[in-house]
Amino acid sequence: MTTAADGPEAGTVRMADYLAAELARAGVTHMFGVGGANIEDLYDAVHRGGTVRGVVAKHEFSAVTMADGYARTTRRLGVVAATSGGGAMNLVPGLAEAYASRVPLLALVGQPPTAQEGQGAFQDTSGKGDSFDAGEVFTPISRFCARVQDADSLVELLPRAMAAARTEPCGPAVLLLPKDVQQARIRLPDGHGPAPTGAIPAGGTTTPAGLPERAPSPSDAGIPAPTALPVPTALPVPSTRTAPVAQLDKAALAEVSDILRGADTVLVIAGEGVAAADARAELSRLARNLGAWVAVTPDAKDVFDNRDPRFAGVAGVMGHANVEHCLWRADVCLLVGTRLPLLARGGLERALADTDVVCLDSEKPFVAGTALVGDLREALRAVTGRIASGPRACPRHPGPVPTPVAGPEAPAGPGRIVPYSQALAAVEAALPEDAHVFVDAGNTGASAVHLLPAPRHGRFVVALGMGGMGYTFGAGIGAALATGRRTYVLAGDGAFFMHGAEVHTAVEHSAPVTFVVFNNNAHAMCALREEFLQGGVRDDDVFGRTDIAAGVAAAFPSLDVTGAQSAAHLREALLRGNTGAGPAFVALDCDPKEIPPFLPFQPFAEATGDADRAEHTDNKENADERRVVRAG
Repeated sequence: MTTAADGPEAGTVRMADYLAAELARAGVTHMFGVGGANIEDLYDAVHRGGTVRGVVAKHEFSAVTMADGYARTTRRLGVVAATSGGGAMNLVPGLAEAYASRVPLLALVGQPPTAQEGQGAFQDTSGKGDSFDAGEVFTPISRFCARVQDADSLVELLPRAMAAARTEPCGPAVLLLPKDVQQARIRLPDGHGPAPTGAIPAGGTTTPAGLPERAPSPSDAGIPAPTALPVPTALPVPSTRTAPVAQLDKAALAEVSDILRGADTVLVIAGEGVAAADARAELSRLARNLGAWVAVTPDAKDVFDNRDPRFAGVAGVMGHANVEHCLWRADVCLLVGTRLPLLARGGLERALADTDVVCLDSEKPFVAGTALVGDLREALRAVTGRIASGPRACPRHPGPVPTPVAGPEAPAGPGRIVPYSQALAAVEAALPEDAHVFVDAGNTGASAVHLLPAPRHGRFVVALGMGGMGYTFGAGIGAALATGRRTYVLAGDGAFFMHGAEVHTAVEHSAPVTFVVFNNNAHAMCALREEFLQGGVRDDDVFGRTDIAAGVAAAFPSLDVTGAQSAAHLREALLRGNTGAGPAFVALDCDPKEIPPFLPFQPFAEATGDADRAEHTDNKENADERRVVRAG
């Protein structure tokens, strides 16, 4: 390794330039993050290279979620870069979400120069000199974590990190990059081509790469390719999953196939793994051949056409009663691309215990059953090949009928409070079929998961790994910049006040994002829990009224901002936003006492209604004790 102080050596480039070029080789088009002294060399290299687009966020958590949204909508590796100290620590909740949700990310984290480690350096997290070790912080929430001690070791560590992120179970990989290592010079390995455009070669001048544009990859179907994307060598862009899962076990395949062949009625519950594996077509084909109903987990509404006659609804605590009814009628419950965590099985436990369960996934399920573990597309194709050919009609069923909820009366005319059902009907009417939808936590999330059908040709993403409020603001921007498609962010005011400042990022980059903020001036799900489960003796989570639309309009004069006064006004604003090239923002007022379609709240909604909910406080504790669901 040659340091910058030694002077440039012929045939070498800065390690930061090499890293930027390798990101381009891997098909990465955007790097999200927040700058700082100990990561500025990488940002400089990305800028000079001109291939990967650097996007500066307002907060590192949102930078991670931008990379997360990018990865979920493109099936490429999402990349985030941050500096040392507080910047590095702000990555933790976003990386935890990606770890729990199996999203492939690469986090490039700056560190103070190696000579300063243990010597009282500013933001020292080397584990030396009584500093804490950043590696010990990131290791539990990553699939791979390493400190790059010198530039030469990056040649070996970078491909290992990328492979770990994209190998099942997918998740974040973290590389800790000291500043002096980023500045050091590295000799290009054989086969890695010349320095990228704008890189600083020996002699301090720039040399054009003169390389061809990247050819589109099959995994890019429906996703606009970036303009003039040169790469150091003409390699195909890898999909998210690059390393094969273990070969399918023949005995397990035979057992699963026999169980399904012997079943008269089958309920499929499909999860996010179907989207991650790009296995929607294989899922649909197997469901047709089985004559099965298909339900989805709350974080996977888009993996099966919500308007298909086979669609049974959403499973779990935000779901539809029809799923439980179908499960009681089914001989077999087939899990596809889901381990069926609590939020997806809440309320179904008794029916699951009385039904044979079969699971196709890259990991074993959380419920007892017969599992075929391996590559999901391969498993679906193999099982389908063993089932009698030809589609079968599924048994008649009511479909995903919405659960009645207690809430405000529908206004007779224009009014300030808009019920969730009316607001989401307006969203459905305006939503383009190829749009992406990112749904945040809380009452807004529960209502949207239950009431809003997924677009036919876009993602419908709910981050349930950690369920962090404010995830959608960054994730929607990352998805919009990566794909160029109109992306809807549906969030409450609590999520907006956490990370809604990323609207600034959307404005700066003209991202085609429509932000819809349902403002009930409360952390309403928390407030309802306090009322139902703790006697309603405090109001910590209910706030004074804020005019979010007015505030955003004042901050961003060029942004299309609407304070919607009714569902019709909301729809009009959304349709107008669809026609623009950049972001749009709509806020509407909702009632904090409206009870969302959330299973733990149903006893209270049924017992109290709108007018007399307060009269039943004495029965709340007993009602809660009768429920089998504990969530949130």
